[in-house]
This record gives sequence, structure tokens and C-alpha cells, in this order.
Amino acid sequence: MAQMNLLQALNNALDTAMAADERVICFGEDVGQFGGVFRATSHLRDRYGQHRCFNTPLTEQGIAGFANGLAASGYRPVAEIQFADYIFPAFDQIVNETAKFRYRTGNEFNVGGLTIRAPYGGGISGGHYHSQSPEEYFCHTPGLKVVIPSTPYQAKGLLLAAIRDPDPVIFFEPKRLYRAAVGDVPEGDYTIDLGRAEVLREGGDVTLLAWGAQVETVQKAAELAAEKGIECEVIDLRTLLPWDVETVTNSVLKTGRLVINHEATRTGGFGAELSATVQEKCFLYLESPICRVTGLDTPFPMAHEREYMPDHLKTLSAIEETVNF
Repeated sequence: MAQMNLLQALNNALDTAMAADERVICFGEDVGQFGGVFRATSHLRDRYGQHRCFNTPLTEQGIAGFANGLAASGYRPVAEIQFADYIFPAFDQIVNETAKFRYRTGNEFNVGGLTIRAPYGGGISGGHYHSQSPEEYFCHTPGLKVVIPSTPYQAKGLLLAAIRDPDPVIFFEPKRLYRAAVGDVPEGDYTIDLGRAEVLREGGDVTLLAWGAQVETVQKAAELAAEKGIECEVIDLRTLLPWDVETVTNSVLKTGRLVINHEATRTGGFGAELSATVQEKCFLYLESPICRVTGLDTPFPMAHEREYMPDHLKTLSAIEETVNF
């Protein structure tokens, strides 16, 4: 084990993947000698050469299209979108080409070796062009997988699994945790299964569900709730598409209550899909309405970022409201 922050764990995962498989290629804006705007690709060009870790022009649609071509040719490209907010120019390539490539060729060709990395989320005073959480757009698209780690251990294991997965993966990285989240990470090669949630804390009164940086938020809320005699079961979803229906519904069948926390805006957020599915499967066991604690239905504000964020105090209030319904 080594102590790493989340950013170091991602860099270690890329290093491990590139060392193990010559087909793994990293590229994006400023990822070469500069090591990326957050330094996630530091030293990779020096170790593997500029033909395997290199800069691209400032064109997200071009990055995604080039990645599709490489993946269709048998490579395992890891394309970086510098901020998740910049992914929208690449949206057509991702949802109409990446996601449908295998289907439209009748399984003759695929881009299953493609991973697209993107730092996402707020909490860094980045304003509305560097703070968005666009995961729900891609969760609507069959043919993709959507993965979001919350710890350094997860970051390495999930990224290695994504790179080796037979389907294209959108890998969102909670950038406010890049240097804030620190933990033990195996120095060797390992993977974490995609599509499986993790129960971080067991409890019988209410289920708390989150992913990415918001996992830390709901854990804080669970600790405060415990002081009030409320025992929360905390689940880290980890993979949003496909998401672990069994783990979540089994927890709600036990607790009878569910609070979902996500940073994206409320309307059309992935929490709505989670709520609908849990309601369908657990309706007769629910003791109170499912509650969502989310970002606001506004553009991400810089001056009022704290008011926008679904923090631990808002989550605690939702827990008490749900338990006392």
C-alpha cells in the first residue's frame, strides 16, 4: 500500500495500464509534457514517448472522433476532456458514434476499448464553465458506461477496469477531491468491478445514496444524524450506468427510507431515475417519500457556490424530515 491522493491514484492507474498494454494511448489538451491542467498525466510522456501520450488541438469533438477511430482500430485510447463542462462539443461523437458503433455495425466493429476521462463538479470556485455535473446526459444513452470514483482506492481500481472494459466508458473525476481525498492504494495492478455499488456504513433507519464528491458529504451527514439517534446506511453508487439496482433496493427494503444526494441540478438529474426505480420496486416498504438533495435549477453560480451545493447540513435536514415523516 502507498498513501496517495485521488489525482496520484489516477496517474498511477494510467501508468499501470500503459505499462501492461502497448495499445493504451493517452491524449487530450495539454496532457503531454505539461501533464494536464491538473497533472493527472504527469511523467507519462517521458516514460512512454510522445507517440503514446500527446497533446491534441483544442477541439473536443475532434478528440472524441479521433478516439473513436483509434478504438475501432484495436487501440485502447484514454481521451481526456480537460473539464467536463467542455464535453458538450463532443456530445454528438459520444452519443451518436461511440455509444452506437457496435449496434449499428451488427457487432462487426466496436469502440469498446475507449475511455473518456473528465474532471467534473464544483467546490473549487470555478464558476459555471468549470463546475458542472453533466453525468445525467450520458446516463440516458444506451451503449455507454458511466463511472465516478470517490476515493483514491476506487479511482485506480475503477479506471483500470474502465480501460479494460469491453464497452466505452465515460469516467468522471470529482476534481474537488483531486488533492483533498487521501488514502491507501495498492501499488500493484487491481480492478474494481463496474456496475457494483459499495455499502460504506450500515444502518436501519434511512438509506443515503450518493456518488463522487458527494459521498463525503453524506458521510458527514450520517455522523451528525447518529448523534441524534438516527442510523443511516450509506451507499456509494460508483457506477451510474449500469447502476447497482439490487444493492440499493435491498437497502431500501430494510430501511424503508431513501435520501439521494447529487451535485447536478434537480430537474432531470440522475436522482430522478433512481427515485423512480426504487419506488417501483420498494413501494409497499416505503415509510416516507423518497427525498432528493441536489444542486439548484440554475446555472452554476460562482458568487453563491455555497448556497448552490447540496451540503451535509441540507442532507441532515432531509434525513430528519424523512425519518420524522
